[in-house]
Amino acid sequence: MFKKILIANRGEIACRVIRTARRLGVATVAVYSEADRDARHVALADEAVLIGPAPSRESYLVADRILAACRDTGAEALHPGYGFLSENAAFAKRVEEEGFVFIGPKYRSIAAMGDKIASKALAAKARVNVIPGYDAAIESPEDAVRFARDIGYPVMIKASAGGGGKGLRVAFNDHEAFEGFSSCRNEARASFGDDRVFIEKFIEEPRHIEIQVLGDAHGHCVYLFERECSIQRRHQKVIEEAPSPFLDEATRRRMGEQAVALARAVDYQSAGTVEFVVGKDRSFYFLEMNTRLQVEHPVTECITGLDLVEQMLRVAAGEPLAFTQETLTRSGWAIECRINAEDPFRNFLPSTGRLVTYRPPPESMQASLPVPAEGGVRVDTGVYEGGEIPMFYDSMIAKLIVKGKDRPEAIARMQEALNAFVIRGISSNVAFQSALLAHPRFASGDFNTGFIAEEFPKGFAGAEPRRAAAGFLPALAATAEFRLERLAASIDGQLHGHSPRDGEDFAVVTADASGPGRISLPIRIVPDGDALQVTVDGTPHRITLDGNLRDIVVRGEFDGAPYTAQIEHRGLEWRITHDGVIRSFRVVSPRAAELLTLMPVKAAPDLSRFLLSPMPGLLVDVAVNVGQTVRAGERLAVIEAMKMENILVATEDRVVEEVLAKKGDSLAVDQIILRFK
Repeated sequence: MFKKILIANRGEIACRVIRTARRLGVATVAVYSEADRDARHVALADEAVLIGPAPSRESYLVADRILAACRDTGAEALHPGYGFLSENAAFAKRVEEEGFVFIGPKYRSIAAMGDKIASKALAAKARVNVIPGYDAAIESPEDAVRFARDIGYPVMIKASAGGGGKGLRVAFNDHEAFEGFSSCRNEARASFGDDRVFIEKFIEEPRHIEIQVLGDAHGHCVYLFERECSIQRRHQKVIEEAPSPFLDEATRRRMGEQAVALARAVDYQSAGTVEFVVGKDRSFYFLEMNTRLQVEHPVTECITGLDLVEQMLRVAAGEPLAFTQETLTRSGWAIECRINAEDPFRNFLPSTGRLVTYRPPPESMQASLPVPAEGGVRVDTGVYEGGEIPMFYDSMIAKLIVKGKDRPEAIARMQEALNAFVIRGISSNVAFQSALLAHPRFASGDFNTGFIAEEFPKGFAGAEPRRAAAGFLPALAATAEFRLERLAASIDGQLHGHSPRDGEDFAVVTADASGPGRISLPIRIVPDGDALQVTVDGTPHRITLDGNLRDIVVRGEFDGAPYTAQIEHRGLEWRITHDGVIRSFRVVSPRAAELLTLMPVKAAPDLSRFLLSPMPGLLVDVAVNVGQTVRAGERLAVIEAMKMENILVATEDRVVEEVLAKKGDSLAVDQIILRFK
């Protein structure tokens, strides 16, 4: 085993590798950019080396500086993590040539699988099912339309060097094929330096299911079952689980055997993933092979009990696999939610800044340690409370992983963990994840890669309440107000008539709506031992509330069923978050509730004359000039944040009066870019 390794990455995956290395007695070297000087992975590692400025192209993608750090620190091997240089065959080759061990597959394997056109041909040769399509690079949008017609719509236009959802478009007609080709080519050239594009049949109602493989240098190769990754938004995975609720044992075995056949065809030596698209009839076709550790590897670790980072280290050190396909077993059910710094209420725009509050749910499992038989909750992260989420890298804050004895228990455990995950200072997708877990289609397992687009076609505006229909949310708000009043009344020196009463009448007013849209519910609260009897609009409920209100997360029982929720006192309002539902209430006297419904509504300012930056980011292009007439749908500007380009378009025909920001500016949220006449 190595004595010291360097981790050529940052954030959550760097921290994850450090955990396993430390358990194995291997010293670690972190590399960091100037933006990551105070990052968690830097503090966790035994040594840390500064490798350049904040932009990844000047730091984490500079091979010379990373290899110099290896030499200067005496590291014997290099773990690339995922992203950055992890699937760069030239980099892997250079690592080996300079006398270090690349903790991953050999560069020949990376090269063979890194080109989607070549890998598809290789897969077909290895007798792996492939999708019908035109495998050669397409030269023009006219050719894209012609080939799409030959294959039959819908088709998928993909960049040969693409990945992570970049350089990919689905076309249902000639216009979309024409435009999609140009967009894919431009995006591929900018992201990967390779503008080759190919086209293939798009499988309708598809599922994205991948097989984890593991090979060594002694000719052994196994598959570690599958991961269901069909819950995606814009081709980016959101929730992953293992096993898949869709596969039967026969399909699972055939997919695993084909994945191993492909891995053997390229002499694969490390952990890797073969991705398949699976039709509604359980037909499956090869998509691509990821020659690295996957973001979602923890769910495989949970159901197999294996530490995949440890296996990568052992294989790279020359050890044979200590198990065979026949001895591998799986148990229980695991789910992973990606917790990202993005605002689901603003079309998932990136959110950067300081993590004012970061309190993940209590952990009962940890990476690199044995998985408890009863399962539990695990949080893999690279951040800490008070730290910064920079604009230069991806948006992941943490990965929340749970394991249960079966899928219903895993879903319930994940929902409770999400309800207890507190993030403040920046926006996160925790509420959206909760809404997905609570959705009946997800619970039934009846979904495909179009699930989010189908169920949230207009974006996310918050989940619809379930328990709230029975009075849970207003009852919780009233309970919190009652507790606060009791606390205040217990202070010495109260005026006459302000002491606690046996029963009290309130009205709970929804603060989210305004004017006549406000809903007022009459509530009466009567103490009942350790609980409260709360009558909401004539319906009695029994509720307990455990925990201190200043801790945000509270637990208790509502009509005998346990709950976990977040509750905050903001001015005159109680803001409650539960199962993806976010509601604000005012708990007032019945007379005050009557008056609140009569309060006038303050009109929102008219901002139609301005183009505002919807997020913090870098202004990479201003596509219009002063005096220019723009049409609805026309490109106005492009903002880059967290490795994604966001195109701002005109919502109506206007004339540009003034340009107030220039290319290269760093923009704040709602900063004015253009003014229209």
